Amino acid sequence: MIDIRIQPQRFDSGKELVPLMEMEGGAVASFTGIARKDGDVAAIELEHYPAMTEASLRALAQEAARRWGLLGCIVIHRVGRIEVGEEIVLVGTAAAHRAEAFDACQFLIDRLKTDVPFWKKEIFGDGSSAWVEAKASDDAKADSWS
Repeated sequence: MIDIRIQPQRFDSGKELVPLMEMEGGAVASFTGIARKDGDVAAIELEHYPAMTEASLRALAQEAARRWGLLGCIVIHRVGRIEVGEEIVLVGTAAAHRAEAFDACQFLIDRLKTDVPFWKKEIFGDGSSAWVEAKASDDAKADSWS
């Protein structure tokens, strides 16, 4: 099972992980990314190109499933305006053993940040905004999985 969703609405990480927990494997690992307060940032806005974004996420999930023998995987990524403190992304992996579940989960979030076409804008308390540039540290982390 590979479940990929791109949506504007919020999600409940605990509820979303239930199908992975029901797969009778030995481990479920997950990561939930939250919009953090960074200086005067009040919210972020994420844009994407739907067909390209979904295809990129699905390809990464299929690669993770193949590399680590996953039983299942879920990736939910929000788009649109996201307030500080709200969830942005959920990555969940189910595997027979914890090492595979952890590694696949980390691979997915590390590669998602660099390989999937999302564009992020920070919205500040005064209403101004600025596009966020790619970080060399994210590129280095993603490259470590090659």
